[in-house]
Amino acid sequence: MCYKQAIWAYELLDSARVDGASVAEALKSVGLVASVKRITGPKGYTDFVKVTVPGKNGRAVGGSAPTLGVIGRLGGIGARPERVGLVSDGDGAVTALTVALKLGTMKLNNDDLEGDVIVATHICPNAPTQPHDPVPFMGSPVDVATMNMHEVDPAMDAVLSIDTTKGNRILNHRGFAISPTVKEGYILRVSEDLLNIMQWTTGKLPVVLPITMQDITPYGNDIYHLNSIMQPATATDAPVVGVAITAESAVPGCATGASHLVDIECAARFCVEVAKAFGAGQCKFYSEAEFERLVRLYGDMKVLQTLGRA
Repeated sequence: MCYKQAIWAYELLDSARVDGASVAEALKSVGLVASVKRITGPKGYTDFVKVTVPGKNGRAVGGSAPTLGVIGRLGGIGARPERVGLVSDGDGAVTALTVALKLGTMKLNNDDLEGDVIVATHICPNAPTQPHDPVPFMGSPVDVATMNMHEVDPAMDAVLSIDTTKGNRILNHRGFAISPTVKEGYILRVSEDLLNIMQWTTGKLPVVLPITMQDITPYGNDIYHLNSIMQPATATDAPVVGVAITAESAVPGCATGASHLVDIECAARFCVEVAKAFGAGQCKFYSEAEFERLVRLYGDMKVLQTLGRA
């Protein structure tokens, strides 16, 4: 269970004074050393936080086990001064931090994973908002390309991208959902291994987030995106799966009081179980043979990771 860590992460981030340094201090208390980098944009600043949880056979110690990336996607954790408190959009950061705190606690208790896990997110308690249909989105002091630069690590062999995905009428389910795997411009079949882990951790039938070609293209091309959950897929050739924190109704990203501890804990526990299995070679995000056949038959789709040919 991750309830203790989820409460810890939520209370830490639900503050007008929180910054990357205070998050790094919390991670230090469970034996993890995080890097913090403040980036200033035209609408303020945010602190990028990244931490590696070394596995017993991970590359951090010279091993060969694969590395999982866990990215908490968001515009900001707060919309001050317009809104007081943690916003719905902050659930990605809360979940990612919950994962890091849980993995650090496990390591202190000698429960080491096989492979490394890299957890990354950013901390911005004063983000702007922006219009979006059907409900307003959170903006960010920096653009998505900058987020990808600081959150997507070349060492990540696969990526779980966690993002609040409540501002739509596409998926009417409270809890979390996973997306199909996206790799190099291809939307691939949903991973059976991830579906298994999802139903084992939730005790329910798995829920899949529908995504479109538009969603896997970079922001900035004037094309509609459901949200930024799949944006890491534009910055890596590693397979990326979205972990969407969802709701039955459309909830604005800038809404406060809209986070649900049970949903955050469940999504974090799913990520922890994926990390265990992936590092041990027991969880595949996609079929390598099928992907190679797709490329042979239909060609390279990497253009979808760019702003296009115009």
